[in-house]
Amino acid sequence: MGALYLASKLEECPIRMRDLINVYDLLLSRAKFSAQGQPADSFIYEPMSYYSETYYDLKDALVVAEMQILKRLGFNVQVQLPFGTMVNYLQVLLLTERDDVAQKAWNYLNDALQTPVYAVYPPSTIAAACIFLTCRQLAVSLPSEADQPWWELFDANLEDIMSICGYIQRLYRPRTEGEKDLVTKLVTKKELRKWLEDKKP
Repeated sequence: MGALYLASKLEECPIRMRDLINVYDLLLSRAKFSAQGQPADSFIYEPMSYYSETYYDLKDALVVAEMQILKRLGFNVQVQLPFGTMVNYLQVLLLTERDDVAQKAWNYLNDALQTPVYAVYPPSTIAAACIFLTCRQLAVSLPSEADQPWWELFDANLEDIMSICGYIQRLYRPRTEGEKDLVTKLVTKKELRKWLEDKKP
């Protein structure tokens, strides 16, 4: 929740703390409801009071989480996202005429935000990987010669591209019931700490 709040500030589309807490509470309530085996269509959300202790606890936790993230980042929050880079690459590869290629590659960039690739790889490699994955999915051929493949033009190597594609494709695999249950259980700090303690060798 703290990461989302901080990210909204960095992208110049700030959200109100109250709105974020409400959405978080709604999603948490829905997850707990479905974890009990109840049918999803019978879920009725009851908003929390803005004067409740739960609201103030979540508000305090949000501020603390934001400060912890900033401290760990050393207050260095300047990032370069690969969206503009990808558009330039599509122009160089003469793929901007195909709306489906541009849209799917853009979607892959958005989905990659759920993975650690933005922290591990440079934006140029991420953009090249999303183009590669898109062209594979849509069966679009890319210019390539044996001695100079297209990705070298963008300072990327095939091993990194394949690794990024793997991270993105893992997002689309079906989750087991155990994985779904684990996600709904690890919502509070207490439950997360207990799970981490149980996993220690």
